[in-house]
Formats: sequence, C-alpha cells, structure tokens
Amino acid sequence: MSVEPIRWRGDALELLNQLRLPREVVYVRCNTAHEVAEAIKSMVVRGAPAIGVAAAFGMALAKMRGDDLQFAAIELKQARPTAVNLAWAVDRMLRVQGAKAEAEAILREDVEANRRIGRFGAELLGAQATVLTHCNAGALATAGYGTALGVIRSAVEQGKRIAVFADETRPYLQGARLTAWELQQDGIDVTLITDNMAGHFFQQRKFDAVIVGADRIAANGDTANKIGTYTLAVLANVHGVPFYIAAPFSTIDVATKNGAAIPIEERSATEVTEIGGTRIAPDGVAVRHPAFDVTPAKLITAIITDRGVLRPPFEESIARCYRSRP
Repeated sequence: MSVEPIRWRGDALELLNQLRLPREVVYVRCNTAHEVAEAIKSMVVRGAPAIGVAAAFGMALAKMRGDDLQFAAIELKQARPTAVNLAWAVDRMLRVQGAKAEAEAILREDVEANRRIGRFGAELLGAQATVLTHCNAGALATAGYGTALGVIRSAVEQGKRIAVFADETRPYLQGARLTAWELQQDGIDVTLITDNMAGHFFQQRKFDAVIVGADRIAANGDTANKIGTYTLAVLANVHGVPFYIAAPFSTIDVATKNGAAIPIEERSATEVTEIGGTRIAPDGVAVRHPAFDVTPAKLITAIITDRGVLRPPFEESIARCYRSRP
C-alpha cells in the first residue's frame, strides 16, 4: 500500500482523511491531542489499530505541549469507546517517559504485527480462493498493510490467486469507499457488492472464506466488529464457510468476559438518513445506528493474531496465549 494512513512529522500528526476517499487523497494535520480526538471521533481516521496509533501520537503531542495528560487520555478514550486498541495505546503512553519514541514504537509494532497476521492467515487459504470481507480492515485501518486485507496481501505475495468480494458496508460505506479503493491500488481482484447481496452469493457457493477485522475481542472469543459482521457469520455458519477474525493480540480484552460486556457505540442518525449529504429518508423518522455488532465465539472458525492462529475453545487458547506473552 503506497499511501501512508498515518504520518508523524516530529511536531504534528498527519492523518489521511478517509472521509474524502476515494475521490481525494488529502491529509489532516493535528497539532494537539484534542485535534487527534476530533479526527478519531469524526472518522477522519478509523479502524481499531489505526486509532490506537493515532491516539498514541495524540498523547505524545499533549506531553510535548505540557497539556494535562489525564484530560487528554480521557478525551481520546471517549472518542470511540468500542475499540479496545484506543484505550490500550493511551494507557501504554501514560506509563512511559519518552512519549515520541513510544508512539513511534507503537506505529512500527503495528505494521510488524500486521505482517505476521498476514503470514499466519495466508496459510489458511488455498492456492486459489474467493474471500468475502466487510468494512475496511486494511492498511487504512492500521498503521499500514492491514489485518484482514493483510492476510489477502500476504497470500497474493505468496503467489496465491485470491479474489475478494467487498461488502459496501452501510451506512458509512467503508467497503465501497475504502476497501475497494485500497485493493484496486494494489492490483488485487476485487468485486463490490451491497450488504444485502451476500446471502445470494453464499447460496451460489461463491465464497471459500470470510475474513474480517475486529474492534474488540472478549476473553471468551466473542468479537465486536463493524455492524453487519454478525449477519455474515451466521450466513457463513449455515453454508459451511470458514469465518475468520484477523486482529492484533492487542485487540483482545481479557478484562471483558464476553460480548455482552462490550460497549457498543451508537453514532449519528444522519449517517443513516443521508448519503453524501443528500437525505434519503423522511423527516422525523426514528433511527437507530449501532456502529458495531457482536459475533458469538461459536460462529468463529479461528482468530488470526500476530502471535499465531487461535482456535476454539477460545477461552482456553486466548488465556494460554496471554500467559505466554513476553
């Protein structure tokens, strides 16, 4: 992926404005932790690993400016409460002295972790496969390379023939605007479908695997990801298609017992009632907009992490992996 989603300039953070993709490639410059929090909240930058990295640099900016670190930490954590990487990165930054060096380390570690995820996950795909993905779990959702799309990239780099179907991912259209664009940039075979077409293609036996990212994984393996993921997991289960989660180990929250304890962010109604600033729904209609849903562990074939592939029973494999971490 040639475009950098996150650029550190030493005294400011530049974030690729994902609200403007795919039409324009422009960056938003953040000089304070508050500006980073606003960029996260407004989805200028999105994706659990990416917002964790961005928040780390936000904390570095706060420390460089002499701002109140506790206030900055609270504001950053509240920007997107579902993604555990955000709180993980902020808490890590609170524990160190060399803020810039630590933030830079978090960025490097994320790219390295994504590449390991890619290598582990590629082994699960055959020499030729068609993969369904949802939302965007690529380079744009991370510091670079990607989680779910990292698996696809790694498989392609190994010479495997991989075709991708990308759900458009209503209401924010991350699949249509970001995943389709990102895969096109890398010359990877991609077909865009609307979310309500997935069942038809499962029925036609089109997919060999489903690979998606995650915003938080509970201790028992229940996983929160972009709204609509649970639907795909049910469809995959009914049709006997492997359903894989690809995420760094930092996305696992052992303090959260199960999916019922994961906070689900509710976003603006206008993201549902409008597309590109044009209203498509009647005035005054009631709207619900949960940004995420939870996929029960029983529907997940495996969780691909930078520490290896975790398999059921996840409560045991997660605990074992957590105990063995360096």
